[in-house]
Amino acid sequence: MLAFGTYDVGRHPRVQVLVDGLRAHGDEVLELNRPLGLSTADKVRALRSPLALPGFALRMARRWASLAWGSRRFRGPGRPDAVLVGYLGHFDVLLARLLFPRTTIVLDHLIFAADTARDRGTPEGLRTRLLALLDRLALGAADVVVVDTEEHRALAPAGSDTVVVDVGATDAWFAAAAPQPPADEPLSVVFFGLFTPLQGTETLGRALRLLHERGVEVRVTLVGDGQDAPAVRESVAGLPWVTWHDWVAPGDLPGLVAAHDVCLGVFGTTDKARRVVPNKVYQGAAAGCAVVTSDTPPQRRVLGDSALFVPPGDAEALADALAGLAADREQLARLRDRARAWSGERFTAGAVTAPLEEVLAR
Repeated sequence: MLAFGTYDVGRHPRVQVLVDGLRAHGDEVLELNRPLGLSTADKVRALRSPLALPGFALRMARRWASLAWGSRRFRGPGRPDAVLVGYLGHFDVLLARLLFPRTTIVLDHLIFAADTARDRGTPEGLRTRLLALLDRLALGAADVVVVDTEEHRALAPAGSDTVVVDVGATDAWFAAAAPQPPADEPLSVVFFGLFTPLQGTETLGRALRLLHERGVEVRVTLVGDGQDAPAVRESVAGLPWVTWHDWVAPGDLPGLVAAHDVCLGVFGTTDKARRVVPNKVYQGAAAGCAVVTSDTPPQRRVLGDSALFVPPGDAEALADALAGLAADREQLARLRDRARAWSGERFTAGAVTAPLEEVLAR
């Protein structure tokens, strides 16, 4: 196997999960990677803004030139059995098909470009049509398409060889799991990620304000930024037990999350929010946190009874759930134990990549 592209495992550890999982199944996985150095938000911004597009294209061209040069040692006798194009590889898969025309190409297609742009407020028009075309081109260049939920599989073209592989968590998250704190300490809650409609962070902000108004003491850490961050900052302004970090180094994030009782998932009401299972619920469970997230079919299917679910967009229900855990430490302990056991069985790199390994073997 050759893991190929401009992916960044620091920003998007999904690729590392796939590589580690395939290696756990006995595959030899080499890497040819030139990280682009842009976040998902940066890439979406470049595709939405004509002013940002030239800089993005120049950066991509430089990385592609380096990838093409590096690919020479994987031609002829060194040609891999399959090429795995990492997450956010909508463009990279086109280059992979040109460089390896007779090799099986596997595309990790966690997000559909047009779908993501709509979720972040891009109106229907020329840009969304172009992004939809990009999705079709990317999917058409791949022999095997990897998605993360059955709902995303339904968006793939009919007849494509598509396999569902849960996002999972890297070993660092399992290693970070910490002992449960004394019961007399306040409930500690962490949220990390982009502050976007999909995440439902405005719902989170309202829930934290409600807890304050009820006199429920909960220690909260928020990590991240995004288009909805100003509204959330307004909701939590003046709350003494809320700490906000705009950014945390990827290597420090597992330890930070594991130091909390509860890891929050997503609470958005958009169509996309109802199709995803976010990284943070896999990672939070692996780190030994109780998981509280929205009640959607894919999250129910993946998390089973190892999480606490609330209706999407319902700040009152989220506040009730957190207040309940603050008052019932036995329920909190049960949820943490379930999450840790469930993740150890289902969310390791080897476990989540088993369906992909079966497809490759076939």
